[in-house]
Amino acid sequence: MKTNPFYLTNRIPSQFFCDREKETELLLKSITNQENVVLIAQRRIGKTGLINHCFELKEIKDNYYTISIDILHTASTKEFVKELGNAAFATVAQKSDKLKRSFLATLKSLTASFGYDPINATPTFNIRLGDIDSPDYTLDEIFAFLESADKPCVIAIDEFQRIANYSEKNVEELLRGKIQNLTNTHIIFAGSERRILSEMFHSDKKPFYQSATTLMLEAIARDEYYAFAQKQFSKSGKKLQREAFDYIYSLFEGVTLYVHRVLHDCYYYTEDGETCTMKEAEVFSGNYINESGVKIKEILSVISEQQKELLYAVSSEVNAAGITSAAFIKRHNLKSASAVQSAAKSLLESGILTKKGNTYSLSDPMTRIWLERQY
Repeated sequence: MKTNPFYLTNRIPSQFFCDREKETELLLKSITNQENVVLIAQRRIGKTGLINHCFELKEIKDNYYTISIDILHTASTKEFVKELGNAAFATVAQKSDKLKRSFLATLKSLTASFGYDPINATPTFNIRLGDIDSPDYTLDEIFAFLESADKPCVIAIDEFQRIANYSEKNVEELLRGKIQNLTNTHIIFAGSERRILSEMFHSDKKPFYQSATTLMLEAIARDEYYAFAQKQFSKSGKKLQREAFDYIYSLFEGVTLYVHRVLHDCYYYTEDGETCTMKEAEVFSGNYINESGVKIKEILSVISEQQKELLYAVSSEVNAAGITSAAFIKRHNLKSASAVQSAAKSLLESGILTKKGNTYSLSDPMTRIWLERQY
């Protein structure tokens, strides 16, 4: 069987990893130079893939313990602690019997979470929210364990901006106070909400101000992406028409996940010796857009009518400025400036809309494309 070179997972073998040479070098330098990093990129552009790629490099894999957690679904410090604790046990404590014993001895507040597997004669661990009585104290224990590890530890926290919406107050102050005292543990704060993360790390009024090196991840450059794609096609005696690639890249605004998915299908259905043309690019792009409609409908089903009206209005203009102006409200038959402001706030908080300066746009180009084709 031939391997499809357009991987759709977050863990991509190095020979199939496209470009990102500069970003890989910068992230590798920051890790090995004991720096915390804030990695900012829109969703689906490849930040998790980049982190995993760096974690698999020999320089990191042989000399560091690496932990990855995604906190997008969390809503409290308790849930944050649950994710970090389980990940620390699974990816660090399991490395040796010595580390297991250290984990058991250090996390005294979570004795109820420990068990024993009689078949493998090994301890087990699974934090439940009810086991966490004092998340502040348990977090100290987790960090104490990592600080005592025999190798430096690197924690990648995806969608870090989520802590800004936690139910407790002063979560940023709490985490900053603990992280600034770590010496054997360093953090990659990854996230997709540029506005929130920029304020967190670049505002002198925020606890994390100037506490991390900033790395902005943009879309893979068109020419580099095409060169990579064409190379993969040619290995099997196939060809990818430049016009077809440009259509896919432009349609999905260079978003890696979407471009890669369509190329994945194009590669599979193009026979050896044949060429993938515009016709195939349009068909497979259309199929993928239709398939994505199921998830988009689910998103639309849980937002208010007022929010939908604003979403359609912003989508129709692609980049919408002055959304509370009389002209914008009249043009899209919206209710009032206050109603628009309220809807925009909710859509920004849910990550459906994004804001750059005074301009609003849909965070996910797939949603905009699907709405455009539907309405």
